[in-house]
Amino acid sequence: MGNKVLGWLTRLLGGERDTVALRLYTSVIERARAPHWYEAGGVPDTLDGRFDMVAAVLALVLLRLEGDAGSAAVSARLTERFVTDMDGQLRESGIGDIGVGKHIGKMMSMLGGRLGAYRDGLALGDLATALQRNLYRGIAPTPAALAHTQAALIAFRDALAATPAAAVIAGDLP
Repeated sequence: MGNKVLGWLTRLLGGERDTVALRLYTSVIERARAPHWYEAGGVPDTLDGRFDMVAAVLALVLLRLEGDAGSAAVSARLTERFVTDMDGQLRESGIGDIGVGKHIGKMMSMLGGRLGAYRDGLALGDLATALQRNLYRGIAPTPAALAHTQAALIAFRDALAATPAAAVIAGDLP
């Protein structure tokens, strides 16, 4: 009986939608934390590097959902989940209430910039410039690292495009 009431209450308060966004966001994080990005791809395994990799994977997922008319609400909840996670990460790192808002605003601006840069780079079939600026923050990676990251992100984008939106929303990232 208690589980039925809890399930009903969760649905009433919108928790089911949050569960969907959390599952998808968890998949984004798992994908962004794959060792190959940091080893073969040369992405710095630092707070900034991990943020940049999460933003890259999240941007590709958001761009995929952007192409599906029924996914706007999920995209919004996924972005909210990103903000919630970043808020928690900032607080854990010791940033107080006053500074968190400013940092979140900057992070959202960075995510928006990356969405545009990756969208443009993908349209041209070349992410090198966008990656050097946004993922490697202007520090030139080795040609092999850049080639690995670019090829892996383009392959991920292609796999996302071939994956039904419902599967992506469910967190079944290719």
